[in-house]
Amino acid sequence: MARLKITRASGDVIVSISPVVEYAFEKYTGNGIHKQFRDQEKQSDIYWLAHNALMRVEVIPPWGDAFLETLIAVDILDDDDPKESIGKVLPT
Repeated sequence: MARLKITRASGDVIVSISPVVEYAFEKYTGNGIHKQFRDQEKQSDIYWLAHNALMRVEVIPPWGDAFLETLIAVDILDDDDPKESIGKVLPT
């Protein structure tokens, strides 16, 4: 399962793109996740995934400018180390 490294002023957090997040994304875009990234290449799709994954583990602003203003970066991580903590805040 792919993961997202979300960097905010408050620190970094790594969250899974779980099946429920992937399903929500496919409902939101009307495409499969791989097709959407391959054909559309929109950074806003990655930000939406970050929002959807984070809202499942903490209270965050609603999707939109208020949430986006909290972000510094969002990176997609390979699933090389399944033992890495998911949802854990990392020091910056």
